[in-house]
Amino acid sequence: MYDVVLLTLDGSGTPGCRPRVPVLACADALTAAGARVETVTADSDAAIDEVIARFDAPPRPDGLTWPDADGEARLVVAAAADGQVRAVVRRLVRRYAPPPSRRPADLPSARTVPDLPPIGVLPLDPANAAPVAGLATQLGLPRRPEEVAAAVLGGTVRRLDLLRNDAGSVTLDGALVGGTDEGGQAVPWRARVEVDGKVLSAGEDPIVACVVANAGGYIGGAGMPLLTSADPADGRVEVAVAVPVARRSLLVRKKVAMQVRRAGGRAVAIVPRDGEVPILDDGVAGSMSRKRSWWTEPGAWAVYVG
Repeated sequence: MYDVVLLTLDGSGTPGCRPRVPVLACADALTAAGARVETVTADSDAAIDEVIARFDAPPRPDGLTWPDADGEARLVVAAAADGQVRAVVRRLVRRYAPPPSRRPADLPSARTVPDLPPIGVLPLDPANAAPVAGLATQLGLPRRPEEVAAAVLGGTVRRLDLLRNDAGSVTLDGALVGGTDEGGQAVPWRARVEVDGKVLSAGEDPIVACVVANAGGYIGGAGMPLLTSADPADGRVEVAVAVPVARRSLLVRKKVAMQVRRAGGRAVAIVPRDGEVPILDDGVAGSMSRKRSWWTEPGAWAVYVG
């Protein structure tokens, strides 16, 4: 039977604290099915790396560290937010992405990483009380601990696209670039936005919001739907830019309407012109002040599905 590592990143396993109820319930369900289960709480990248190292394949002749596609160990990530799942995937990429100078012949031409080991996603909010649906809901993944355990042991896997970026991180769902003031109003900013050579903004327009979408959680922004959909397994990144445009007529006073420019492709580059711009990437808040590029890695990561 399988060895299952149940990894928690939310701090619930710190000394003196009991693991959360969904973690205990999932561990019990896995054990009842005959699996050998170990629960691990990681409070640093190094701790995550120690867990990931268990999924290494035997040494290759070229010396590269590679994931074991035939191994019997399985990984479950207990997460209260998508950013915690992203933290694990980011470390998987860090471990298994070969240097460009040592790119092996067996790596797919459209990829810079091999097939990453599948992840079982255990939501720590199984009732989905969060105001925004997370990846587990968007992807139709099992949510109850017993269902997650059954999916992991069942072994059915769905491979998904991964967005890598030149800041050294990854994006699973999407990113919203731009912010609001204290009154909740969008603050315009300027940037050059380009998707596979198609320019959505040359850097002169006041942008209200920009969405970089891989899955469905980031198809809206600034209180409006910017994209109608995003498929996490089509090998494309979808991008939308919202720009206010003044419209005049003889009978109506000047009105400001929102123009949405959209494009999809393999890669997107955003070059801010006005200093730091807020960004919400897989639910993790940050900022960017220089060029940021994302590119698609088709089918690079995977989840266990029911």
